Amino acid sequence: MLEHAKPDQLVELVLPYLWAALVDGRVPANVCVDACMTLRNAYGQLGARAELLPVDLAVQHKDGGGTRYGSLTPSWTGTSWNGHCVLVLPDSERFVDATVEQFEEVRDIGMGPMVGKVALSIDGDGSLMEPGSQVVLQRGDLVLTYTVAGPEVVASIVEHPEAVAHADGHRRTGVNVASFALVALRGEGVHGRAMQAPHPRLRALLRAVGDAPYEADEAGDVRFCLPDQDGRERWLRLDEIPLPPSVPAAYPRS
Repeated sequence: MLEHAKPDQLVELVLPYLWAALVDGRVPANVCVDACMTLRNAYGQLGARAELLPVDLAVQHKDGGGTRYGSLTPSWTGTSWNGHCVLVLPDSERFVDATVEQFEEVRDIGMGPMVGKVALSIDGDGSLMEPGSQVVLQRGDLVLTYTVAGPEVVASIVEHPEAVAHADGHRRTGVNVASFALVALRGEGVHGRAMQAPHPRLRALLRAVGDAPYEADEAGDVRFCLPDQDGRERWLRLDEIPLPPSVPAAYPRS
């Protein structure tokens, strides 16, 4: 993927696969809310806007049979959310299902997260797809039809005490995923294309980091050895790296 992806695909494609590799065997595959909240922050750190999108998913086999997952009216049971959600990237018109392999028939194909280019129908605020809109994607012999739930479902996720309680953790983990992605994108054979990506923040981070050493501690926090605001060399997290004032802020923005 790193070798062949075009500049406008690098961030969008690499992050969900990197997230899946980093959490492999350590968290359940069906934590779609955690995955989306984490990846929303990871995309945002690199300058790509990502929005949570609750969906109903129908997986259809070539013989006509199939299974429906998620719901257009999902709900919480204690700390578990009974539904399915994905991310939409409005600026690049991409659709990301990082946890699609929680569904056995999709997992059996073994192709990892689902990332599709779609013609988005967005609502008045220019962010989310309209309720009832459908995205149809192919995975092997399967046809996956995603139907978008309403904006009130998004609010029911992000405003729920469980999501609020883990918001700092989602941001921290997102910063770490973005940090590992930055390390990959500065590599030989990739850096030139990454510098052509349509994300000014990503380009500024690549210039700032250069070939600086990095390390990950036992908690998984990634830091780069770089000068701070006062010019003193320190181990800085990605969100602590000084950038010129003209560089766009990370998403999500309040």
